[in-house]
Amino acid sequence: MSLTKRFFKAADRNFILGAAMVAMTAVAVSGCTTKEVFNQGYVIDQNALELTPVGSSREQVLLSLGTPSTTATFDNEVFYYISQKRVRGAAFMKPRLVSQNVLAVYFDEEGTVTNIANYTLKDGKAFDMISRTTPTASKDETFLLQILSGAGGAGTANSMAKSMLGG
Repeated sequence: MSLTKRFFKAADRNFILGAAMVAMTAVAVSGCTTKEVFNQGYVIDQNALELTPVGSSREQVLLSLGTPSTTATFDNEVFYYISQKRVRGAAFMKPRLVSQNVLAVYFDEEGTVTNIANYTLKDGKAFDMISRTTPTASKDETFLLQILSGAGGAGTANSMAKSMLGG
């Protein structure tokens, strides 16, 4: 067998092994891609929304749109119907927010609809929660150290040991 035939035979074998490895990797990775879509909350139905024009009563809104996701904190003058759509590209990834809709139905004092507003993700504002803690007058000691040091006002661990030994 000549040198060129031996070289090409080994190259063909390596090519076939490489192609098989690529194919197996592609099959394994394709199992991870799911493209899952998660819909949460109240999905707005346009037909039901048309049944609640401005001037409708609160009862008519409840019959056509259903119970709201939440209401305004004070006086229940606003009904909020909230929905979100999240997509997860792979099974191990965290879902990302694609769209968010907030349908706000505003009422007056008599319980009739004055305004209907539809807010999307573009209308939202991102904010950081501020975490404040109240400082205490105690020292930063572990629970066990506080017990051994006599948290009742004995002072230090030495004074507790002296009191236990009668000293």
